[in-house]
Amino acid sequence: MEGSSPDQSTDEKRLKEDMSSKPGPRGRPKRSCRASGPRCALIVIVLWSGALAGGVAAAVQRPSTKLRVLFIGNSLTYANDLPAMIRALAESTAHKQLEYQTVALPDYGLEQHWRQGDARRSIAKGRWDVVVLQQGPSASAEGRAALLKYTRLFSEEIKRAGARPALYMVWPPQGRLKDFDRSSESHVLAARENGAMLLPVGDAWRAAWRRDPNLALYSTDAFHPSPAGSYLAALVVYEQLFGHPARPGLDTGALSKINLTPQQAETLQAAATEANAKSAVR
Repeated sequence: MEGSSPDQSTDEKRLKEDMSSKPGPRGRPKRSCRASGPRCALIVIVLWSGALAGGVAAAVQRPSTKLRVLFIGNSLTYANDLPAMIRALAESTAHKQLEYQTVALPDYGLEQHWRQGDARRSIAKGRWDVVVLQQGPSASAEGRAALLKYTRLFSEEIKRAGARPALYMVWPPQGRLKDFDRSSESHVLAARENGAMLLPVGDAWRAAWRRDPNLALYSTDAFHPSPAGSYLAALVVYEQLFGHPARPGLDTGALSKINLTPQQAETLQAAATEANAKSAVR
């Protein structure tokens, strides 16, 4: 589901013998099976069955070429179509493809998603590898409490469906930069308590500004991400999901409209890798 209205999540408003052993040439045991007899037949059946089972096991263990991810959040997820950016990064690397669905509604925190039900129904289909949960900054006491409660409830559903939960750490509004630490702490705590993968996007924003204070990561409303801000988020999420940094190219699909210099793109890549390396939850 998609929406288009700007929002700040409500709580922030206050993903398995019968063989002879006679010596053969050069002293090696001669292995032969009699042409008849139930024990020999049993041996053949067992060996054949073992080979078949081995082939089935190999087929089952063969890695999938797709990573299936469900995104649950609000406009901080669907702004600039973040999931499509992550898919474009996957397409540019020739590794696994990203298959995704987005359940994102304006002004929705995890509590609203829990009560509304579409997100839970999507999780219950049981086809996801990872389910990404996104709330608001959650820097306030009320926001942190809601984040902890509903991350726990959703994580139980996600694990029951055979997927791993992931928590998308966002950022505070531009006018409340002092909330970055509290927002980061809330997400680290919620991820630790629920065995969730942490996607430290808010930390990556600060790492990027340490390198280049002039990077415009906020949009004009001073809360939602600019295309560069969403691109940095995509780099963070991609590296966590796929286990290696993305190629900082801007020539594929949803990335082609991002206006960054090569140096700025490299800066964002370095910031994403730094934040992921320092992440306390793996």
